[in-house]
Amino acid sequence: MSHDRQVDLAVDLSQRTGRTDAIYRALHAALTGGRIPAGERLPSTRDLARDLGVSRASVTEAYERLVGEGFLETRAGSGTYATAAASDIPPVRHRPGALRPRAGWRWSPYPTSGDAAVPAHDFRVGIPDASLFPFDTWRRLLVAESRAAGRAAGSYSGPAGLPRFREAVARYVAGSRGVRTGPDDVIATTGSQQALDLVARVLLEPGDVVAMEDPGYPEARELFALHGARVVPVPVDAEGLVVDEIPAQARLVYTTPSHQFPLGMPLSLARRRALLAHAARHGAAVIEDDYDSEFRRARRPLESLQALDRDGRVVYVGTFSKSLLPSLRVGYLVAPPSLRDALLAARQLTDGHGAVHVQAALARFIDDGLLARHVRKASARYTERYEILLDALTDLPVEPVPTAAGLHVAAHLPADALLDSRELVARARRRSVVLDSLGTYAVGPYRDGVVLGFGGAVTSTIRPGIRVLERLLTACPPV
Repeated sequence: MSHDRQVDLAVDLSQRTGRTDAIYRALHAALTGGRIPAGERLPSTRDLARDLGVSRASVTEAYERLVGEGFLETRAGSGTYATAAASDIPPVRHRPGALRPRAGWRWSPYPTSGDAAVPAHDFRVGIPDASLFPFDTWRRLLVAESRAAGRAAGSYSGPAGLPRFREAVARYVAGSRGVRTGPDDVIATTGSQQALDLVARVLLEPGDVVAMEDPGYPEARELFALHGARVVPVPVDAEGLVVDEIPAQARLVYTTPSHQFPLGMPLSLARRRALLAHAARHGAAVIEDDYDSEFRRARRPLESLQALDRDGRVVYVGTFSKSLLPSLRVGYLVAPPSLRDALLAARQLTDGHGAVHVQAALARFIDDGLLARHVRKASARYTERYEILLDALTDLPVEPVPTAAGLHVAAHLPADALLDSRELVARARRRSVVLDSLGTYAVGPYRDGVVLGFGGAVTSTIRPGIRVLERLLTACPPV
């Protein structure tokens, strides 16, 4: 169809007779299937006949039948329009189809924070405060860079990302985290999850062992398993990942050393050195996921693993999802030179390249000092919420895990708690208090507890939300 809004109309005209019926059936299917919504103007009989290569009489008769059935109406001097009659017809339920995922497929989509309404007491993990983001400034930068990029919009960008973006990121991570890198080592990604996927594609064979912190990041664990790896949980303690428990055959070690996810402790300097020595001794690669290192409450963060690495075994992964917004979908990895070409090829074959105008705007945002300004402003707000949350938790029979960074707090429940963490989370959700159980993140044995995010929390709702948890933990009301 060629009219105000393009609609694909599949008309079987292979038979010389019955063309009116064929046009009628195609239009009927489009109307009842929702592809032509109520109020949509259809093309004139003349135009549709020309597009289909049929006589105008065939189209006119099909229209008249649909008018008679109430699916179309004619308006004098205006044209033919779809009515609301089709919306009253139940949609056709199609068969599920013969195609199935490959044998052994066990994955389903994770629920996301955007799937549900914001709860009254929002302790969800991994959510920054969007109200702190300078939308007006960002809009101005994005519009300016979109116009500039328009001159080359018809060409494809390189898989590494816009050179200006890589230069800005290299300066940023060198200054803020001491990462030893140049622009050529930086690869732009669509968030940190894609960075993990690229590394897995390049390094892992089916059956390879991946060592992961336990409790740890579920999406990373499942991603490595998706690539056929055997993921082995490695316990953590007060110093972070227990390096002595890493299997010697591990091809890859995934760690969050700045702020262990989800417990929060940093990986000690001794453990960092031990991990790098282990990787060198056994020929392993290490992914350093520095997912929210910007928001630190300690003055001097520990040096990054990548900065300590002398053998080129660490892939440093970062994202702007926490420091800015998840909806930007911009992350990066810093690759050892020996992996750079393979990672670029993997990016090019699976995703091509990212949104150049977004990378350009973010490069300006970084170079103009706007990111640093935003982080300072957001850090002050997050620190206030952290202190309120920590103080409120003193009223609960829990043991918070000390942490010097990030946007969440983990807290262990006592062994004799009236509720375990999963039941507590379920009952709290029914009272519009949303938090996580530590069991969500663990594979092996773990000390029971909860994880409370405060990045997206409204400050005034923190204490009332904790009071709800207090009543649940101390009174154990009926379900």
